[in-house]
Amino acid sequence: MSRVCFFTGKRTSAGRSIKRRGKAKYLGGVGRKVTGSTKRKFKPNIQKVRAVIDGGVRRVKASAKAIRIGLVQKPPKRNYTSTDSTLRPRSGQAGSPPAEEHKSASA
Repeated sequence: MSRVCFFTGKRTSAGRSIKRRGKAKYLGGVGRKVTGSTKRKFKPNIQKVRAVIDGGVRRVKASAKAIRIGLVQKPPKRNYTSTDSTLRPRSGQAGSPPAEEHKSASA
């Protein structure tokens, strides 16, 4: 997959890195001189996130800016706790009725 934001379309762009030497004129120098210029890439801050898209949850790549400004709708948190009706305590545990004791035959 490419490094492209699903929401904003941000992608890697090309540019240059410029090296300079000298002292600026406003500081009393003769001016800054360019000594070198090399190509470089500007890469966006892309994150993999789970987002709600068209009613379903999908994992997409989104830029940090898209997440920050609220373009990404996160899926709801799962509730791992069960309801009380589905849970039945086992005998002998707290909350369960005490088991009847057997009476001896001699009594």
